[in-house]
Order: sequence, then structure tokens, then C-alpha cells
Amino acid sequence: MHSEFVPAHWRYAEAKWAMQAAGRLIGTDRAERRNFVMRNPISGNDYATLRTLIAAYQSILPGEKARTHRHAPHALRVILDAKGAYSVVDGDKHPMETGDIVLTPGWCWHGHGHDGTEQAYWFDGLDVPLTRLLEPMFFEEHPEGFAPVKRVTETSPMRFRFSDTLSKLALAPDSVHFGRTIDIPAPTMPTLTLKVHAWPAGWRNVPYRHAANTIYVVMRGRGRSTIGESAFDWEFGDTLAAPAWSRIEHHAAEETVMFSMSDEQLMRWARYYRLEAV
Repeated sequence: MHSEFVPAHWRYAEAKWAMQAAGRLIGTDRAERRNFVMRNPISGNDYATLRTLIAAYQSILPGEKARTHRHAPHALRVILDAKGAYSVVDGDKHPMETGDIVLTPGWCWHGHGHDGTEQAYWFDGLDVPLTRLLEPMFFEEHPEGFAPVKRVTETSPMRFRFSDTLSKLALAPDSVHFGRTIDIPAPTMPTLTLKVHAWPAGWRNVPYRHAANTIYVVMRGRGRSTIGESAFDWEFGDTLAAPAWSRIEHHAAEETVMFSMSDEQLMRWARYYRLEAV
């Protein structure tokens, strides 16, 4: 097996600077969702991060709202830096705070806004390339612009708070390949597998490869990963792309929390999945 896509690394610090500049120049009248798309640098590819997945950084300014819409692809957000931002998913308004993981299953109405005082930033992940391949790419704007809020709550099945994630990681079983790992349950998003990993300072995994396209987001920490023949030094907020069947080796230079999204569940359903130490 050999993917046409290549290992890649995007630095959050550089993207954040670009989003700050975009926030000064581009208002919501021109671009409601300011996306910094992470395009895999292969010939002929104009948007995909990996074969089935796309990733982007997104930002919103204080006082702004992004109008409600819905689409066939499944989506999620990893909140990198936010205080006072919120999401409204099918009328359920809940916070989007630093470290939260927020789900937007396909065809759910969703919009977001910001009641805080500082620009907010997050990582977006979707299965858009897969949806385009299969062709059911439906999209609809909400007729009211911003959908009415039915309920305001701290707790939502679409929101996984960072404090809860850390508590679960402390009790999670260890793995020689993945470290301490928990699943982020997303039963209404069957094409995506979402996990969070905890790696103590100095940890190294047993190198492996598996038949799943994987994107990593650094939620905390610093280290180095070798994906295929490429080595990447990463830190908070950075994104890594590991094409299916690439050799993957991680080393945490300091205590690390790493989010991963992949198409593993889809590969398992199709009986394509395999994992081996290398």
C-alpha cells in the first residue's frame, strides 16, 4: 500500500499570525468563516489534507457571529484558544473554551459566535474529501440566518470539556503504540474516529503503521514525530498529517496531550484496517 499523499506539518504560531491579519482585513460580510486550510502539498490537490480528511484553522473576533448552516460532511472543532466563544448545534448553545472538543455531525444546523474580548482560534476537521468522492455533497443555509437558540447549557453531547478529557486520560489504559488513549464517542459521525492521547515527558512509542489516514493536533506539549521519511518538531497547536500506512514514531519532549482524527472506523467497517509494528 502506498498513499499519493505525503506527511505534512503546519505550525499553529504561523497560522495564528495569518488569522490575526485576516481578522483586521476581512470582515464577516466577506468571509463568515475565516479558514486557513491545510492543503497536502502534492500535485493536483487543491484542498484535501489527506485522502478522506480535511483540516483547517479557524478564527472569530469578539462580537462576531457566523450564520447557521448545515452540510452532509461530518465536522469537529478542537478549541485552541478561546474564552467566551460558543457553538449552537441544532438549537443547543454551549461554550467553546480552550481545550474543548466540539462535534457537528452531518446535516446538523450549526453556527457560532463570540461574547468574549479576545480573538478565538480553533482547529477544524471534516470528512469533506470522502463526501466529495462519494458525491452526496449537500449544503443548506438556515432560512433565519442565525438559528434561534432553544437551550443554553454547559453540558452537551456535542461538547467534550478539556477538564473531563484530562480526568479520563489519567485513568486510561496504556498502549505501546498510542500511549494512554481515550475515545471521543461520536456515534452520529461514523466515518471519523476521534481519540486523545497522553504522553509523559520522554515517552516514545513502538513505531507502527496502520491502514488509516490520521491527522494529529497538539493540545499540550512539545516533541518530534517521524512520519514516513519526514521528521517534524511540533509544539502546542501544530497539526500533523500521516497518510495511511506511513511509518509513525512519536517522541514527547515534555508532557503532551495529542488529539487525533482518522478514518479508522471507516476502514474497520470495510474490513480494510490493519496495524503492525515496524
